[in-house]
Amino acid sequence: MLATLALAGPALAATTKAKPQSQGGPATTLYITGGGYGHGIGMSQYGAYGYALHGWTYQQILGHYYTGTALGKTNPAQTVRVLLGSGSAAFAGATHAGNKTLNPSLTYDVVPLANGSLKLVNQTTHKAVGTFPAPLTATGPAPLSLAGLGAYRGSLEFRPNGSGGIYIVNVVGLDDYVQGVIAAEMPSTWSAEALKAQAVAARTYAITTDVAGGFYNLYPDTRSQMYRGLAAETAATDAAVAATSGQIVTYNGAPAVTYFFASSGGYTENVEDAWAGATADPWLRGVPDPYDGAGGDPYHHWTRQLSLSAAAKQLGRLVKGNLIAIDVTQHGASPRIMSAHVIGTRGTTTVTGSQLEGSFGLLSTWAQFTTISSSAYPTPTAAAGDASSDLAFLIKLKRLFGQMANASQTLHGKILPAGKGARVTIEVRAGKHWRRAGVVRIGPDGTYAARVARAGIYRVDYRGLDGPTVIVP
Repeated sequence: MLATLALAGPALAATTKAKPQSQGGPATTLYITGGGYGHGIGMSQYGAYGYALHGWTYQQILGHYYTGTALGKTNPAQTVRVLLGSGSAAFAGATHAGNKTLNPSLTYDVVPLANGSLKLVNQTTHKAVGTFPAPLTATGPAPLSLAGLGAYRGSLEFRPNGSGGIYIVNVVGLDDYVQGVIAAEMPSTWSAEALKAQAVAARTYAITTDVAGGFYNLYPDTRSQMYRGLAAETAATDAAVAATSGQIVTYNGAPAVTYFFASSGGYTENVEDAWAGATADPWLRGVPDPYDGAGGDPYHHWTRQLSLSAAAKQLGRLVKGNLIAIDVTQHGASPRIMSAHVIGTRGTTTVTGSQLEGSFGLLSTWAQFTTISSSAYPTPTAAAGDASSDLAFLIKLKRLFGQMANASQTLHGKILPAGKGARVTIEVRAGKHWRRAGVVRIGPDGTYAARVARAGIYRVDYRGLDGPTVIVP
């Protein structure tokens, strides 16, 4: 489902500390602050856990995330077809393959032949068991073991992939399939009601989506939902499947597609706002998600910090000239980005939230971009008390008076975006800590300026975001 819990990708890159900047051109830091992990549509897994911890039942949890839905029933024994892999194939545990009886304690290789048929070879004796038309199905009374992948309930189906390898498909009953999904998608130690909600969502998703593979309808990974077969089964997750056997989410009596994801950041998203061209399904609406931070959710809120030059490199051709700032222009039902402007010295590029997510490797499209620049220049006597001068004026003063000896400096820069009249705190380094040195208001164009009478290492703090450090000699 794009982002899963048990097999979640790495967190954002660690923040790097820039070296203090001496006098000269401004140093600029770009902060990316955001929330959530995944597409934001449907059920937040951390949020579901949070609701369970607050006493909600799985029925209430599902009803919250899938607006206007009810629970219905489907046949829990119906089969789904999961493409497990494509390449070499060897299996054990089967008692039959095609019209041949097999020894379940032995391992057999499946070999594709030039004419499109398949040869089965005993790995121990290296003798051929027989040749079969594709597809070849292996069955047994117990789960079958697949070399390199693990054990799976149901049967295994093999056919040539056209490139010298074998397609391997697991044909498995719906509830048996769900048993192999839950712990691959959600920690099995979570509350029983959260596990039950995941079971119903996974079951419904399995029968309402199709990857159009022809002979398979699901992938075993985030292209569909995570599936690890017997390796994912635990007593707690098996109990969740049994307690909800055959239950699915329905809207107006029909099965409803039940997207889910790891973390919402506090609010889920309308499906049509998250994916361009998607149908505005009435059950996939953005809803508040107040308990998404449960369980120490590491994705609930996150921050990334990088230099403006590094940001420009990651944006590539989306930047015209030198990068100045990124301005979000349209949100969905949540703070997730639908469109934004990448502002450069040679023009502006309109981008989507997905483009920014991909360029920066973000966890979601819920993001805000703040640039903070800082520098220090000698303060001429005539302007010593002027803390509201804009950046252009200060640069002009620097050019005129840059060589003048003076007892004070002007620390100044720009913050984008920043509201007129907002405050920025000036901080000075005191040993290993930072000490507040003053507060100034931000001008209408995002600029700030403040006199600094003493030498030291300075920075500004804007709403918890630290600007680059500046050396004042």
